[in-house]
Amino acid sequence: MSHEVSKEKVLTASHPVGEIPFWDVWENEGVTPYFFDGSYCLIRERRFPIDQQHGIYSFLQFSTAVNAWNESGMKHPLSASGIKPESFVFFDTETTGLGGGVGNSIFILGHARLSGDEIHLKQHILPSPGAEIPLYQSFLESADYTTMATYNGKSFDWPQVKTQHTLIREHVPKLPSFGHFDLYHASRRMWKHKLERMKLSIVEKEVLGIERKDDLPGFLAPMIYFDFVERKDPQGMLGILKHNETDILSLISLYTHLSFQILGLDQKRSAKEMYEIGRWFSHLGEAEAAEKSFSRLAYSTNSETTAAKHALAFEYKKQKKWMDAIYLWEDIVGKGKEELIMLEACIELAKIYEHREKNLQKALYFTNNAEAFLQKLQSENYIKITISQQEITKRLARLNKRLYGSF
Repeated sequence: MSHEVSKEKVLTASHPVGEIPFWDVWENEGVTPYFFDGSYCLIRERRFPIDQQHGIYSFLQFSTAVNAWNESGMKHPLSASGIKPESFVFFDTETTGLGGGVGNSIFILGHARLSGDEIHLKQHILPSPGAEIPLYQSFLESADYTTMATYNGKSFDWPQVKTQHTLIREHVPKLPSFGHFDLYHASRRMWKHKLERMKLSIVEKEVLGIERKDDLPGFLAPMIYFDFVERKDPQGMLGILKHNETDILSLISLYTHLSFQILGLDQKRSAKEMYEIGRWFSHLGEAEAAEKSFSRLAYSTNSETTAAKHALAFEYKKQKKWMDAIYLWEDIVGKGKEELIMLEACIELAKIYEHREKNLQKALYFTNNAEAFLQKLQSENYIKITISQQEITKRLARLNKRLYGSF
């Protein structure tokens, strides 16, 4: 330990902050140098009060979301059950390109976490290529979190970190193992019906009520960084740091909002959002939670009533609650207006009546109805049909043969 301290002192003495280009600008921005292994990186830190608002949520509500997960006992990929709010880190990088591999460099490692009654944000800045060792050392020496939240970080940010780390792994600590919540995939599942593009800035504006002012477009970041490396003037970099800061803070609000939606704490959930949550639970095999979500929609009047009844009927089918499924599908056929769902409901009813209830007349009746719906949809050039005429013709032939001995 004493060796490390003396080494640090030597490095600090041989790299006085006054020799860092434009140091007065950096210092005014709250930046400090981090010296290690004969080189240095820069660290920018900011603290935000826990009651500060960022969009439609305050940071305090993040703790509310985590505590709600711990109280719910609900199984879900975004569940924070068994995790403390302080154990989260919200992470984002800035890179010289969007591709993978060693040719793409990370020049900002940014992260934020709850610390006491504040959100503590920290950004590790690469002042020039070749200073990766102090960059990663400064980041990894305090990486004591258990859960990371990113936006597309599983596919992009963390693989980039691992690639860069491989090149210097003999000189810096190991990468930590942790749970990873990728909020991009969750957002896509929840809001792809209303957002054509899933960029974080669009989700911020359309879902979280966050309006960026004078924000630097992300695609300019590599050019600004290369200019900074050449000229050393940090003015452009300050804009990138602010952009990265907003990205990270928005992850806190986004995790809060997704949690509030899934746990039913958001009283302003739309019918479509409730439906997507039900589908998510169904996909996860969480039958009780799926049934609860679909039931709330199926027995009310809203835009998703028919789709919710259809989904709920499938849940009943999985549970072998045949009569409950029949009731919902017959209601859809009798009252529905969405012909694709009515087509699918007729096929499901035909299956149940033929194979479960042994009522061939009703099976034939609903198969004939299915054929009528299919022909109407085909005449309208509807493209999302998964049931073929061949399937219906085969079913009709089998039922007619069983009923009348011939087709």
